[in-house]
Amino acid sequence: MSFSERVRAAFRRGETDAVVRMSLAEIDRAQAVGDLAGVVEARYALARVAIRGGDLPGGAARAQEALEVAVRSGDRALEERPRHVLAAVARMSGDLARARELYRESIALNEALDQPKTVNSEYHNLAFCELGLGNVEQARALFAAGRERVFAHGWDDFVPYVCVAGAALASAEGDHGRAARMVGTADSAFAELGQVPDPDDAADLDAVRVAAIEALGAADFAARYEHGRELDARTAFAAQA
Repeated sequence: MSFSERVRAAFRRGETDAVVRMSLAEIDRAQAVGDLAGVVEARYALARVAIRGGDLPGGAARAQEALEVAVRSGDRALEERPRHVLAAVARMSGDLARARELYRESIALNEALDQPKTVNSEYHNLAFCELGLGNVEQARALFAAGRERVFAHGWDDFVPYVCVAGAALASAEGDHGRAARMVGTADSAFAELGQVPDPDDAADLDAVRVAAIEALGAADFAARYEHGRELDARTAFAAQA
């Protein structure tokens, strides 16, 4: 298993300390042999750790470092992850207009690189920007199209994220009962994969959870949440149709 595979798997499992140790060691190794791709991947991993810990400026700084190395390499594929992180930091910082611009640039890059799965992922993030900007109809259409692609292509590792999207949309529409169920389905989907959500999606999910508890009360939220945990994603969305 490559460093990239190992460090990304550790991050998804929430093993932050291991990610830091692995990444620092990889930077030393990669710099010693002139492996720019290794340096980019390691600095990208450190950026994600910083963001998960709430250090958005630190995350942006590590991502910018990674991007500078990627640009210097001349390999545009290496720019993809650092650019994604910089867009995520803008979104989590509340600069949604800037985040929307950066996600659109990332989508164009990934289309040029012929990476349809990543294109879909960035459309997912773009939809959250639109939702935050109050463009609910546009967000709903983007979420639906992305969900259809995930189910059609069998991109199972992205299923929990379409559940996060479903929860956020329900919350924005004021349907807190549906939002509570989708939070349960999302948590169950992450657990099934043995993963935790990426920092930006974790923040979105927590916001929906808090809003639903406030709207429904703890007991009603808990009941609807447990119902959602019993549903797989396809069933949960089919029930809304």
